[in-house]
Amino acid sequence: MFKRILVPTDGSDITSKAIDTAIALARVHGAKLYTISVKEPFPYSAVSEMQPTPPQEFFDAQERIASSRVKAVLQAAETAGVACEGHTVEALHPWEAIIEHAQLQNVDLLVMASHGRRGVQALLLGSETQKVLTHCKTPVLIVR
Repeated sequence: MFKRILVPTDGSDITSKAIDTAIALARVHGAKLYTISVKEPFPYSAVSEMQPTPPQEFFDAQERIASSRVKAVLQAAETAGVACEGHTVEALHPWEAIIEHAQLQNVDLLVMASHGRRGVQALLLGSETQKVLTHCKTPVLIVR
């Protein structure tokens, strides 16, 4: 049924559950797995001398972190015998990057973690998963 599955990763424990689920689904369906980790853009300010980290150092650190997250998914997929392709992208809003990547890769299913925020906290903080659910046309499986 599913041939192309996308699982975003932020390196959190709950995301590892979504990764395990996505890998299991890919194995069952003979699907190709895709993974993405979204990097934060450099927080430019009006007074650049006040930045504690130079831009290139920030970019390098973001790439290192995102690449290590993607690498972990690639290794888990390889161990399970599932074909997987990983990418890192920079975006101000991770949910937009996830939806755009899902469209670019023409995926059949997104597998995402729910961070379990409720009540006022969820309302105030928002949720990347909730935003993906609200705006994405691709089916989304939420793992708790």
